[in-house]
Amino acid sequence: MIRRLYHLWPDPKLLARLWSLTVIQAVLQGLLLGLLVPILHAVVRQEPDIAAATPWLVLGGIGAVVYGLLAIVSDPVGYAAGGVLAAQLRKQLMRHVSTLPLGWFTAAHKARLARAVTADVGDAAHLAVVIGNPVITSTLLPATVVAIVFVADWRVAVLLCVIALVGSWTLRRAARVSAEAEIELERAAADVASRAIELGQVQPVLRAAGHAHGTPRMHAALDRHRDTYREGMDRARRPFFLYTGVVATGFVAVLALVAWLMVSERVEVATAVALLVLAARFLQPLGNLIELIGALRAMTNKITRIEEFLATPVLPVPAEPVRRIVDPHVELTGVTFTYPGGEAPALREVTIRCRAGTTTALVGPSGSGKTTVTRLVARFFDAEEGQVRIGGVDVRDLDPEVLLNDMAIIFQDVYLFDDTIENNLRLARPEATWDELREVARAARLDEVIERLPGGWNTRVGEAGAQLSGGERQRVAIARAMLKQARIVLVDEASSALDPENEAAITQAIANLGAGRDRTVIVIAHRPATLASADQVVSLDAGRVVETGTPAELLRTGGTFARISRQYERARHWRIGTVS
Repeated sequence: MIRRLYHLWPDPKLLARLWSLTVIQAVLQGLLLGLLVPILHAVVRQEPDIAAATPWLVLGGIGAVVYGLLAIVSDPVGYAAGGVLAAQLRKQLMRHVSTLPLGWFTAAHKARLARAVTADVGDAAHLAVVIGNPVITSTLLPATVVAIVFVADWRVAVLLCVIALVGSWTLRRAARVSAEAEIELERAAADVASRAIELGQVQPVLRAAGHAHGTPRMHAALDRHRDTYREGMDRARRPFFLYTGVVATGFVAVLALVAWLMVSERVEVATAVALLVLAARFLQPLGNLIELIGALRAMTNKITRIEEFLATPVLPVPAEPVRRIVDPHVELTGVTFTYPGGEAPALREVTIRCRAGTTTALVGPSGSGKTTVTRLVARFFDAEEGQVRIGGVDVRDLDPEVLLNDMAIIFQDVYLFDDTIENNLRLARPEATWDELREVARAARLDEVIERLPGGWNTRVGEAGAQLSGGERQRVAIARAMLKQARIVLVDEASSALDPENEAAITQAIANLGAGRDRTVIVIAHRPATLASADQVVSLDAGRVVETGTPAELLRTGGTFARISRQYERARHWRIGTVS
């Protein structure tokens, strides 16, 4: 465990200093106890020899002062170590996560990452300091005592070694049980946390249904957590009592052996007393280990989860990546792709060409592969077969930073930071002038939103942009993409729950987005107005391209595009009729 902890931290020097102090203290404590042997030999006799005991007493006094000074030094080092170690490891995790494929960031992985960065890293750093020191002491102090006892009497030393071996076997068994119980309890706790979040999110629904005190799933999760905890405690008790019995029996065995050696005059009284004191100090830290085993296994499991994150394969990058995109021409050639864990391919032999300075609209039913196309262009994933090229270069050969710097992605569910509108835009280009901000706001139809907000540009949008409507958030995202001046823009057009004003504004904003001559726009489109402004439309179905052409051409063919357009128009007329 110590070795794993040392290799886990990016800069383990602080940990090494702290543990070095603990090692010195543990060994020094054992050596100070060893001074009892010559001191008692000099004192426990008919005529005590104080002169013979004096050098050992002086040496013991010096050792005690050194031990006290080390304790004074180690305390502040230990207090500071926890926070510093946690900060180091969190930065390392963040650096590693920033190199992972964007497709890795599923809801489950994001939840696990949040837990790892907060709870696992914090607990591992805390336990490395709080638990690591007692574990080192409880291991090295008995080892030092055994070495000293070997000098005093080899028979007692052998018995102590036997006790340690039997105790070690019992301790490993207890550790295994504790680890299994901790993993099961962690799963149960995660289930409770998930249900608690659900309980908070669906309070309006629950109260309307008369279930304000929780859902059956919430109560079931709490019951499972309680049962898991109870079962884990029951399983851990048996090895706990067994280990305690081994330590207690060992002490009785040492008492019997020392008594026999003394009665048979094989050792002197002074040596016998020293051996009993040393045996007590040998067994006491061993007894502490069983108290630490639960925390040790919890720390081991946390370390394992952190190591799994750090072992996640990063986005492959060639040794000499291409560091410049000549032009924003986007091309997919014979692309086939299956999502990790998926059974059927999401795309099958897809070929799409998007010329620089054009807007390509992707249409098709849910699950047809539209979003997958944009994810492969942004290199959330790599294609299994075929190529995705930008400016004639395979995206796998491009420097990932260069690719993302020249690309803007506007998701259907836009996430905004809990900051002002101005700062949410400046995220794309912090050095932008006010004239540039106002220009992109007008082009994205965001200026209309800013004018009616009480704080204007300085209005805070709330967590995830909660103070704005879905359409208003999309306007911010489009303005941010324009401000970034990215030459490739991927847009997932919002398809529902927009009022006519936002619908018209977003349609116009997307059209303005594609007006730039050097900008290639790929939009997952649903509205006829957005489709009509596209230079080409690509219809997908079941992961295949079924038709490609201009909007006018595809309307005449009566295929998928024409059918989607008719369905949208019928739905739009129905909504207008319902409202009126």
